Amino acid sequence: MRPTETTGITKTTGITVTTESNGGPHGFSRRRLIASAAAGGTGVAGAVAGFGVGRGGLTARAEAAPSRDLRGANGSVTEPFYAPHQAGVETPPQAHAHFLALTLKPGIKAAEVTRWLRLLTADAAALTQGSGPLADSEPELAHEPARLTVTFGFGPGLVKLAGETSVPTWLGPLEKFPIDDLDPDRCTGDLLLQICGDDPLTLAHARRMLWKDSRNFAEVAWQRDGFRRSYGSQGEGQTQRNLFGQLDGTANPGPGSEDFARIIWGQGTRGADPVFSAHGEPPDNLGAHLPEWMRGGTTLVLRDIAMNLDTWDQADRPAREFATGRTLNTGAPLSGADEFDVPDFEAVDKRGLTKISAASHVARARDGFGPETQIHRRTFNYGTGAGEEAGLMFASFQADIDRQFLPIQRRLAEVDLLNEWTTPIGSTVWAIPPGIKEGEYIGQSLFEG
Repeated sequence: MRPTETTGITKTTGITVTTESNGGPHGFSRRRLIASAAAGGTGVAGAVAGFGVGRGGLTARAEAAPSRDLRGANGSVTEPFYAPHQAGVETPPQAHAHFLALTLKPGIKAAEVTRWLRLLTADAAALTQGSGPLADSEPELAHEPARLTVTFGFGPGLVKLAGETSVPTWLGPLEKFPIDDLDPDRCTGDLLLQICGDDPLTLAHARRMLWKDSRNFAEVAWQRDGFRRSYGSQGEGQTQRNLFGQLDGTANPGPGSEDFARIIWGQGTRGADPVFSAHGEPPDNLGAHLPEWMRGGTTLVLRDIAMNLDTWDQADRPAREFATGRTLNTGAPLSGADEFDVPDFEAVDKRGLTKISAASHVARARDGFGPETQIHRRTFNYGTGAGEEAGLMFASFQADIDRQFLPIQRRLAEVDLLNEWTTPIGSTVWAIPPGIKEGEYIGQSLFEG
């Protein structure tokens, strides 16, 4: 048995928690954090040319200013709209997002919904390719699509209009977790529009056009703007940071990989020589339970997670890293040196103390799970915490909620040191229909299949 410096044992799991320092003189230290977690068993959360003054006065420093590419190269970039899968899932995340949940007006029938979906499909297809819709009075605002995508999610109320038997059992509210403090107004909706792009003006225009299509059929249930690093701030393929400064999404399956095909779309590519991540080979049947109208689609659990930046500021850096199980600067697990090193949950330091706490976020989210228990997190920050709410729109895509998302969420809700600073305030579940061919409309497989 490894020697450890024990400060407490959680009542719910029996996990022995260890610490390595007392931290700073103020705020949270690792010792205080673990004592708090052990006492309560749970927390409150889920799963970055001018002038200079010299001796001679003002001196121009234009020669030191970095060169800027002002050619608008990204403005003309488009993402495919017509494809086997909807864009906005496997698409490399854009800089901005708007989540718009809509509730059907009373008395709306299936025929009216299909007319609405045809209209939305046609206008979303035009907008994402840089063209204004037919009724667009400002089409110039659509001419720089900047990787605009529109992803449609269906709630149970909309699916039910196609017939009671069309609604899968998992399409509804999640079970209640002890860490949740949910606002009922953020836990509803019949249709979700996830609108993403690299230009906020283009995105705002798209949101307005799609709302004009919708206002005769639905009302706004809730909406939320989100952001990541601005386009060009860092190289493509780099993991984004959330408002806590943590790299967020390190363990995601790679777009275009066999892992992604199985974990998100629920079926393999049948490639001759598939390559799998350190998690191992995921099963090829995760999408077998999906109804026929969803084949080529996936599921989305969308959690609105409030982040308490004020109390996070009170924690010293060792406490933050101890709670996460990763370093803040590189994102490496505390047992490794690189962001993508596989965490070693058995590793001990020179004193024989466990490097990664069994109650840390990375341990609770990964340790002991099989290769099927993986998700694709597509997250966006919101707010600043400077007199306004701040948090994370946590979009979790997976083929099977029961086999993939829920096992992780249950463990995080039971014990996770990061729960000290986070609280889920919104939660919705969506069916993501498959992509379509030109001439079809989103949801055609549901209403005409």
